[in-house]
Amino acid sequence: MAIVEVDHVSKEFSLGQLQGLKEGIRRVFGRLYGAAAPAQKPFKALDDVSFTVEQGEVLGIIGQNGAGKSTLLKLLARISGPTRGRIVVRGSVAPLIEVGAGLVPDLTGRENVYLNGMILGLRRAEIRRRFDEIVAFSELEEFIDTPVKRYSSGMQVRLGFSIATSVDAAILIVDEVLAVGDLAFQRKCFDRMEELINGQDKTVLLVSHNIRQVERLCSRAILLDHGRIVADGKPAEVCNLYFERSDQKIRADSRRFGRERHKRFRSSGDVEILKVVLLNEAGEPTDRIRHNDQITVAITYRSHIELRQANFWVGVHTTDFFYLATHSSEERMPRPDVASGVFTVQCRIRRTPLLPGVYSIRVGVQVGELRTPLLHAESVLQFRVEADSISRAQAIDLGFVSFDADWKIGDVEPPSIGQDLPTEDVGGRL
Repeated sequence: MAIVEVDHVSKEFSLGQLQGLKEGIRRVFGRLYGAAAPAQKPFKALDDVSFTVEQGEVLGIIGQNGAGKSTLLKLLARISGPTRGRIVVRGSVAPLIEVGAGLVPDLTGRENVYLNGMILGLRRAEIRRRFDEIVAFSELEEFIDTPVKRYSSGMQVRLGFSIATSVDAAILIVDEVLAVGDLAFQRKCFDRMEELINGQDKTVLLVSHNIRQVERLCSRAILLDHGRIVADGKPAEVCNLYFERSDQKIRADSRRFGRERHKRFRSSGDVEILKVVLLNEAGEPTDRIRHNDQITVAITYRSHIELRQANFWVGVHTTDFFYLATHSSEERMPRPDVASGVFTVQCRIRRTPLLPGVYSIRVGVQVGELRTPLLHAESVLQFRVEADSISRAQAIDLGFVSFDADWKIGDVEPPSIGQDLPTEDVGGRL
């Protein structure tokens, strides 16, 4: 029997807007005298959603902002009820939703551990037994007798996560809590979740925008869009569809907003960008290339001054502005003097090692011995890399670029220098 059943569930919210005192009084008197208020169409956060979760299953729920993910988790955690449909949850639930929101600011960390532990169903003796472990995990030993209102937001979330994950519940409901605290604490949170999932056979419902976490932790995934389930199946397949839809939106936004989308654009005013085109090996404009293809980036500029000792560069970054590579013209040719007017610069990349995904191009112009910047523009053009042998979801674990490497396996004498690794078993199990 399924431990969680969601049967044709919908959740609606009334939409309205703030009104002034005069308008409020008018509406009150209108209702008193029988005047009908203007009907407003309710917003459907969830629309006829149905699925089941088996004991020990780890279900990832993904989707764009506003897809209904957090609303669904709050219904499962019984924080709110559905407008229509039926939800059955068999077993105790530990909701890790808005972790830290339940802490009382005027109480100390110690008092909040006891209070929140009892709210989550722990007996006082159990809290006392686990207290040192909870505090040690949160790394707040020094501040545990300090009022929580003096904690930073990160400290509060760390304490809340430590309390919530100490509860022996059959079902964990997790909403973006693996991104709390600094990088070291995020690693601890991730390890704690893996321990709960693999070591204790918990049933977990996980919402995260970190698709790598969903693929690694989950045995199944659901993709929500505008409150409806559009995919339910293996994490790799569902995550790949999520990326496909995200890529389409990125490219559509790029075409829609054009140059107005270039928020990261700096210029002295002496040089303008007129056009940026990506050309495939045949010299045809494209926004899709194959992994390891030859491409050419052609940028047409208008310069209002003579460019002395000009250096042009082209770079590639992810859609969240993580720089991947940059190449400048001075690496292959002397820095030329370019007369004022309209001209085109071409950068030919003989092999594009980028793995499948959506990327953006950035360009720039520098002049003079000191390489004075005249123009710096990011996200001037989006393009997509595809590969028959590598899916977008697989590329998450592989990184952004591929190596052009050879392998040899056999009786080869190891180098005399290098890093010696411990021989004992210090790692986890696959």
